[in-house]
Parts: sequence; C-alpha cells; structure tokens
Amino acid sequence: MPASRLTLRDRQAIAAGLASALSYAEIARRLDRSTSTITREVMRNGGPAGYRADGAHRATQRRARRSQAAPPTHAPAAESQAAERLTVALIQTGMSRMPAAVLACLYIADSGSLTAADLVRRLRVSPASVSKAVGYLEEQGLIQRRPDTGRREHYVIDDDVWCRAMLAAARTNEALAGAARDSAEALGPDTPAGTRLTGMATFITQVNADIVASANRWRTGEERASTPQDASLTAWT
Repeated sequence: MPASRLTLRDRQAIAAGLASALSYAEIARRLDRSTSTITREVMRNGGPAGYRADGAHRATQRRARRSQAAPPTHAPAAESQAAERLTVALIQTGMSRMPAAVLACLYIADSGSLTAADLVRRLRVSPASVSKAVGYLEEQGLIQRRPDTGRREHYVIDDDVWCRAMLAAARTNEALAGAARDSAEALGPDTPAGTRLTGMATFITQVNADIVASANRWRTGEERASTPQDASLTAWT
C-alpha cells in the first residue's frame, strides 16, 4: 500500500467514484489505498455529498502548512504516561508486557512508525527483546514491516489494524464453535452436555456474526447501525 499522501489526481478519482455511487471500499481498491484512508478523506472534506477534489486538496495543503509550523504539543512526560496507560490496558487484554509496550510505543509515535533501534532506545531493552515482541505482533497482524533507506526496517501501524485483528479473532472463535457443535452431535444434542455445547456454539456464532458485520461496515465506510446485519465468516474478503 503506498505511503505517499493523496494527490490531486487521487482526489479527483475519489470525487468521480462518489459521483458514480461507488463504495469507499471500491474507491480504495482502485487507488490501492486502505478503505479507512478514503473514508477519513471524504468525511474530513464535506462528506459524500459535499466532497470536491480541488477544495479538499487545498484544505489538506493548508492543514499540512499549519502542522509544519506548529511545534509538538505533547511533552515527553505526557508521552511516557500515555504509553504506560496503553501498555497496562493491552496487558489486561491478555497480551504479554513486551509486545504491549512495543505496540503502545508505535501508537503514541506521531508517525505510527519506528525502527527496531528506536524501540530499543525508547523502551531501554535489548534488541532481542524487541525482535521477539515485533515477531509476535507481526504474526497477529497488528503491525507491518516496511523497508526504509539503507538496511533499516520500520515497524508500522496502519489504519485497518484492529479491523483485521478482530476478524482474525472471529475466525478462531468460529473454529471453537465448530468443535462444540461436533462434540454436541457426538454426545447427543438432547443430552445435558450436548445442550450445553450447542448453546456455546450458538452464542459464539451470533457474536461472530455481529463482529463481522461491524467490521465490514467499517471497511466500506458505511454508517454503523444499532442492529447488526447478517454476516457470514465465509464471506470475508
């Protein structure tokens, strides 16, 4: 996925896509961008009905000039406190401390991108500890590795990271639901154990359907409704 900013030509393509009633996901695919990038671009610049390519491009240039002129507003102490709070919250979800600390570091970095050396320096740990942590986070789809100039590599958080993570968790849960259904069938669906296992499988399947429906609405830029839509794990793209 390109790391460059949207160009005027990109914005003209977005405007044309909106005029043709294309979804944010389809526009994103045509431009080789993430759906959330297109969603944020449109909603920041007038919404689907009010989006204009020239106006959006000028507004973005103005924001970029203001950002370059303004010094950072957060102090090192605030960064440290924010990182620690986020690390603790991630640990409470079941993540080990080092991966949690690395992920928190990446989130509080304005660029959302750090090298291994940056992480070693910020966390004051060994390169081996960082390497093991980023390996785990890559396996979970929470970060991506991107090459930089020379021999360095950057570890990056992109906009769709939690969407992918939730879908991966739903896949794991669906496998658990399948095992519960098979066990219920083997033991007899009318037995106490079979009834218990069937209830477990039904609950997991329903929750997974809600997760997938919400994730799909997020990726296509649709407004999230209060009632989950029907969704199937086999329909993922």
